[in-house]
Amino acid sequence: MKTIKKLWKNYKKPTPIVWRKIGDSLLAINTFLAGFTLIEGWSKWLAVAALITGVIGKFLTNFFAEKSSEE
Repeated sequence: MKTIKKLWKNYKKPTPIVWRKIGDSLLAINTFLAGFTLIEGWSKWLAVAALITGVIGKFLTNFFAEKSSEE
């Protein structure tokens, strides 16, 4: 339970710029892939999977925070 509380505290802290860039890149790549998949008429499940993966990847980067003197 302590780990979950620590993760939640980190989620509320500002995300370090490196992780923000990684999350934004994942979201952009997966959004492009989903759009391309839909336009080309490929499997809609691939498009849905790409969108979900991008959003989850972006969401997960918010759990990373700079180390503070409090820790």
